[in-house]
Amino acid sequence: MLTTDFVTGSPSWIDLGSPDTGRAAGFYTSVFGWDFASAGPESGGYGFFRKDGATVAALGPLTEEGASSAWTVYFRTPDADATAKSVEQHGGTVRVAPSDVMEAGRMGCFTDPGGAEFAVWQPAAVGGLERASEEGALCWVEAHVADPTAEFAFYRGVFGWRSIDMEVPGLVYKVLSTAEGDRQESSFGGMAPLQEGDRPRWIPYFCVADPDAVVSAAEGGGGSVPMAPADMAGVGRIAWLADPFGAAFAVIRPDQPAAAA
Repeated sequence: MLTTDFVTGSPSWIDLGSPDTGRAAGFYTSVFGWDFASAGPESGGYGFFRKDGATVAALGPLTEEGASSAWTVYFRTPDADATAKSVEQHGGTVRVAPSDVMEAGRMGCFTDPGGAEFAVWQPAAVGGLERASEEGALCWVEAHVADPTAEFAFYRGVFGWRSIDMEVPGLVYKVLSTAEGDRQESSFGGMAPLQEGDRPRWIPYFCVADPDAVVSAAEGGGGSVPMAPADMAGVGRIAWLADPFGAAFAVIRPDQPAAAA
């Protein structure tokens, strides 16, 4: 699971782009019990989801032409400009060139060769999320791509990631870890073959105590449930959801419970 001891290539930030930030904020605060706070009048509508005063995610208006509502995963980098060059060298696309976000840090937005979008964060005043792998916080990220072997080669070239293949019913699942540290302890996500009718993307998983209750709250708030809560042996109880604007996310109650906030 994730930690806030960020290293190169680890997920360090996550935000939601939405066509209606007010309604989106209301949906997620009701589903997860988060608070929402604006980043200030100069932020262009950007703000932070917080749990007990600690930042666990962020929200802002859609800024790219033609973009649809989605969660974006940011991976830590010591040099966003060098990462942008590496993305292009390995066959990816730079959608938004690296730029400074006030005094907080430097970011860039990219698309991998298979079409999944992601971003990077070079920290300055803001290191990253303040909570991870506990109830109400990000605990896993998962890529769904057409060719996991080719896509992993791209990310390994850009971030130096490692992987272990796990056999699960009907597919091979790649467990991803950073280049640094113990392979198991530094694992942060997975990569799976794209399901028919789906599109390439990264999906964030948030730890919750009761996935069924979260599903009920999401449906009550206008969301949908592409995958109802189900138990996965050795993993936990998982559900896939989408907010009222179609942004996909997942929740999990791990077999080894996340720490309470």
